[in-house]
Amino acid sequence: MEKIQTIDAIMFREMVNAGAKLLEENKDAVNALNVFPVPDGDTGTNMSMTMVSAVKEINSKEFSTIGQATQALSKGALRGARGNSGVILSQLYRGFSKAIQDKEEITPIDFANALKNSADTAYKAVMKPKEGTILTVARVIAEDAQAQVAKQPDDFLALFDVILDCGEKILAKTQEMLPALKQAGVVDAGGRGLLIIYAGYAAVLRGDIIDSSLVDMSKDVITESEFEEDYERIEDIEFAYSTKFDIQNMRADVSDIDIAALRRRINRIGNRANVEGDFTGVKVSVNTNDPGKALQYGCELGEINNVSITNLLIQFREAHGTEPDTPLKKYGIVSVSMGEGFSAIFKDLNVDSIVEGGQTMNPSIDDLSKAIEKIHAENIFILPNNSNITLAAKQAAEISDKNVIVLRTKNVAMGIAAVIAFQPDAEVEENTLSMTEAAERVRTGTITYAVRDSEYENMHITEGSTIGLNNGEVTVCTDNSRDAAMQLMEQIVTDDDSLITVYYGEGVDEEEAQALGREIADKYDGCDVEVHNGGQPLYYYLLSVE
Repeated sequence: MEKIQTIDAIMFREMVNAGAKLLEENKDAVNALNVFPVPDGDTGTNMSMTMVSAVKEINSKEFSTIGQATQALSKGALRGARGNSGVILSQLYRGFSKAIQDKEEITPIDFANALKNSADTAYKAVMKPKEGTILTVARVIAEDAQAQVAKQPDDFLALFDVILDCGEKILAKTQEMLPALKQAGVVDAGGRGLLIIYAGYAAVLRGDIIDSSLVDMSKDVITESEFEEDYERIEDIEFAYSTKFDIQNMRADVSDIDIAALRRRINRIGNRANVEGDFTGVKVSVNTNDPGKALQYGCELGEINNVSITNLLIQFREAHGTEPDTPLKKYGIVSVSMGEGFSAIFKDLNVDSIVEGGQTMNPSIDDLSKAIEKIHAENIFILPNNSNITLAAKQAAEISDKNVIVLRTKNVAMGIAAVIAFQPDAEVEENTLSMTEAAERVRTGTITYAVRDSEYENMHITEGSTIGLNNGEVTVCTDNSRDAAMQLMEQIVTDDDSLITVYYGEGVDEEEAQALGREIADKYDGCDVEVHNGGQPLYYYLLSVE
C-alpha cells in the first residue's frame, strides 16, 4: 500500500467520524468493563456521547485547514463531555488541537507531537492522575508514537500500526497497575474506548470499509432546517446576521466546481454555513457579519431570490428581555439529581437549578454550564452528587465568569445534607465549610443487582444476585434487597448516629420500603428513621446515615 505522508482537514474529519462510529457500535462492550458488576457502567456511553458532540461540530461546515478542524472538534468535545472519561477525552482533543492549531495539514511527526501534547494536557486536568487508566494508555501511545516517527517520519500507516499495537499492550497492563481491574478481570474501560477511536482512524487510512449501519451518521452535513439559534449569551454571537437566499436561473457555464467554490467562500465569511443544490438551483444560508458579500458571491453564479437577513443581536435582546439589569442575588445552587423523588426534594429545599442526571446518564459540561448561566447570582454552588460528575462540574466552573464553587458530593444524600446546611446570610467561605462538613458526615449504602458473575474480596457474586455497596465498595451479596439493607446497616450505623434515611428507587413498592424503614427503626431505636421516594433508576435503595 502506498505511503500516506500527510493528513488534511477532510481526511481527519473522516477519521474522527469513523472513530465515533466504532465507539458507538462498541459502547455497550466498553460499559461492560466496569470494575464492579453493577448495572450502571457508563464509560462507553459517556465517551460515545462526547464524540457525538465533537463530530457534530467538526461536521458543521467545511474547514480549509486541519488546525481549524481540530479546534472545532475540541470545542464540540468540551461542550458535550460527560463523566470523567468524557471530560478526559475532551482534554485529549484540547491538547491535540493546540499542538496543530496553525497547521494546514500534518505529517506523522506533527501527529505524534500532538498526541504527546494531548496526553500532557489531560494529565494536568486531573487533580490526582491515576496510572492504569485512559491517561496511561494515552501517554504510552504518545511516547511510542514519537519513537516511531523518529525512525519513519513520513509513513502514517506504519505509525498507526505502532499506535494500535502498543495501545493493546499497555491496555493489557492496566490490570497490573490497578488491583481492582485485575480482581474484576477487566482492562480499563476508558483506555479501551480510546483505542476503539484510534482503530476508526486507522480504518480510514487503510481504506477499510466501515459498515454504515454501525451508527447513523446521516447528519454529517447539517441542513438548513436543523440550525437552531441556541445562544446563551449575547457575547456568544460572533456573526450577527443570519443570511439566507436562493440562486436561480444559473449561468449556463456553472458547474459543480463553481458550486464547490461557492461553498468554500461562504464558509470563510461566517459560521453555520450551508450550500446545497446543483447547477439547476442552490440554497444558501450562513451567519455572517457581511451579508452583502454573501449575496455578491451568489450573484456571480445566477439570479438571487427569497433573500432573508435577520439581525441575531436584536433577536436575542427581544427574546431575553432586560434580565442583565436585574440586581444579582448573593447565592445560587445547582444540583444534579437522579429520579423524580430526589428532584422534588431538591425543589422543596429551594435549589435554583436541577440538572437531571446521575450514574447512568452523566450531564455534560454544557448542561452544567447552561444551568450556571441561568442563575442570576454572584456565587453559585454546584452539587455534582456523583464522583463521575465532579470533573465535568469543575470544568464548567472554570469556563464560567461567575464565582462557582464545586462541592465534592458523591451522591444525592450528601447533596441533600449540604443544601440543608446552607445559610443564605453566611459568607462564602463559611457556607463552603459548613456544607462540605455536613456532606462528609453522611455515610451511604446502595443496593442494586449484579449484571455478571464476579469474584470480589473473596466474595462470589452471581449474575442477578442482590448486592450492597458500602460507600462505593461491594460488601454484601444476598438474594433479596431486605437482607442486603439490614446487612449494610450493621456495617454503617454507629452509636453516634441519630438519623437514618431510606430512599427507595424506581419500581420499588412503597409499602415494601415503609416496612423496611420500620424494621430498621426497631433495630436502631436510638435513631430517627425517614423513608422517602428517591425514584432513582437501577438502585433499589439508597441508605443514608448521619
